[in-house]
Amino acid sequence: GRATGIVVATGMQTEVGRIAGMIEAADETTTPLQANLTQLGKSLTILILVIAAVVFGIGMLRGQESLINMLLTAISLAVAAIPEGLPAIVTITLALGTQRMAKRHALVRKLPAVETLGSTDIIASDKTGTLTQNKMTVEKLVVNQELVDSRATELPLDSHLAQVMILSNDTKIMPDGLAGDPTETALIQYNLDQGYPVDQLLTDRPRVTEVPFDSERKLMSTVHPLEDGRFLVAVKGAPDELLKRVTQIESNGDVQPLTKTSRDQILTVNHELATQALRVLAFAYKVITTVPTTVNTETLENDLVFAGMVGMIDPERPEVEQAVAEAKSAGIRPLMITGDHRDTAEAIAVRLGIINAGEDDAVITGAELDAMSDAEFGKKVGDYSVYARVAPEHKVRIVNAWQKRGKVVAMTGDGVNDAPALKAADIGIGMGITGTEVSKGASDMVLADDNFATIVVAVEEGRKVFANIQKAIQYLLSANLGEVLTLFVMTMLGWQILAPVHILWINLVTDTLPAIALGVEPTEKNIMQHKPRGRNSNFFSGGVFSSIIYQGLLEGGITLLVYWLALTYPVHATASLAHADALTMAFATLGLIQLFHAFNSKSIHESLFTVGLFRNKFFNWAILIAFVMLAMTIVVPGLNGLFHVSHLDAYQWGIVALASLSMVVIVEIVKFFQRRHMRRA
Repeated sequence: GRATGIVVATGMQTEVGRIAGMIEAADETTTPLQANLTQLGKSLTILILVIAAVVFGIGMLRGQESLINMLLTAISLAVAAIPEGLPAIVTITLALGTQRMAKRHALVRKLPAVETLGSTDIIASDKTGTLTQNKMTVEKLVVNQELVDSRATELPLDSHLAQVMILSNDTKIMPDGLAGDPTETALIQYNLDQGYPVDQLLTDRPRVTEVPFDSERKLMSTVHPLEDGRFLVAVKGAPDELLKRVTQIESNGDVQPLTKTSRDQILTVNHELATQALRVLAFAYKVITTVPTTVNTETLENDLVFAGMVGMIDPERPEVEQAVAEAKSAGIRPLMITGDHRDTAEAIAVRLGIINAGEDDAVITGAELDAMSDAEFGKKVGDYSVYARVAPEHKVRIVNAWQKRGKVVAMTGDGVNDAPALKAADIGIGMGITGTEVSKGASDMVLADDNFATIVVAVEEGRKVFANIQKAIQYLLSANLGEVLTLFVMTMLGWQILAPVHILWINLVTDTLPAIALGVEPTEKNIMQHKPRGRNSNFFSGGVFSSIIYQGLLEGGITLLVYWLALTYPVHATASLAHADALTMAFATLGLIQLFHAFNSKSIHESLFTVGLFRNKFFNWAILIAFVMLAMTIVVPGLNGLFHVSHLDAYQWGIVALASLSMVVIVEIVKFFQRRHMRRA
């Protein structure tokens, strides 16, 4: 565009400053992941300190261990109970998620946003370029008060409709094509395709002055000299707004007063075209003898002659309809936001599946939104899925209204005015192609292809990230609970307890590679069939907490059972050797059972044999390496002395293996009944 300006304000007093203030005032929302990790950290810290203190106190009261040994045991117990690998697992899982998303054109600017996408309830998307291709083409013409197909009509060289289409237009004709707004380039392209001498007309009738397009009045006017010394005023804009300034109508070269019948006919055709998902522009003109001293809408845009209308279509992206359906099946509500006419917006929304045919009540205009208070809109926001004729400022109200309902909102935007809404949303999504630097800077994620379908892909990836973190947490906490239970019961019963080195080594072997490997598990096939988990959910939702409890009890119970069996039915008659064997078998069982349990944790509820035993190569290697590290401490001479363990024979290894494997069998049986219960529910 072009402008001559007088500076009337600077800094924060300007419109850009006002927007900067809105961005600054927008609250920095805490992501569900950050909230969940904070809650988890506080709860675990309190619980672990209490358990460690209890174990230390009971051990000292029994008097069987020295102060230093019990202190080391309590410390090692606290270390064992804390999932210290969790921060690394979360970071690695999120980072790998961003890599996968980047390959699919979703560029994440803030790491926690990856997981937040997985909890998205609302996706509020701009229409043009995101839901559609942003490639306008002229489909219909209203000329001489008749609706005709653009491809079957050639406008004469003296046609005022063609002239206004070309003159009231900011498109630049470049050597490599047309540059400008897609709506305007479509008008020029149509006339070029018809063989109209566009360059000649622009040369003969240069622009003298103009009233630029304004989103509030929805009109644009330009002034051009004529051969007889007079001037042509060329006006284009929204039909309903333009008709307010029209007093005459042209038909077959005749100019007649605009009657109510003609006005109603124009509005009817406008509605008809809009319901076909066409964007409609009206064109008018007038001839003046002199250019007004003050050029504005009052002096120029009046007493116009209606020249005709154009119906253009911005075709939907072919993949968006499927993406909308997938979002809906995942319990996510897509919203469409556009500056288009209400009827056009409704028609496109129906074609994309955002709303059903006849759902007029699901569409609201910016004017209707302005007429509502925030409280009233908050009550009714659930009724609307399509926002037509809205300004960027309305987006903040939409975000706030949904967030007050406890929903996680993703909002797209490309303009400077969109920045406050992008900042306020849980996930601000900028446009990589058409977006301004301000909107990208305020966003959490940028779409490299400006495509709605990419948002749905990102949501799927976000759900996968959360699911994998949840699996890792279930595995870590149930394993740590097994360790805590084993030490606690051993202390209570006065048995020879596992040494700190045993606990720390098991923790090192099982809490690192296997847990990280769970963070890169492939996506489960039905992940997009579940409803969003919601803002108030956490890592323990969906039966995870109960699974952690019973699985931790199982691990500890099986380990204690093996220890008891080894003591009750010793291989060696010597008491010291029997105790050494029992402790070694408990150590081996506690480590091996966690490695077997890692297979259980590949899915919260699905069977291990459904999700696949060996799909994750990294997981397979992690388990193998962890097993070798665990076995080495027992079978390698020298190391077993360092770890205070004895050699086990085949019989003892058989008991350890069977006991550890029983963990998989028992959990599979429990999962079977859980799935049956969930299907009935």
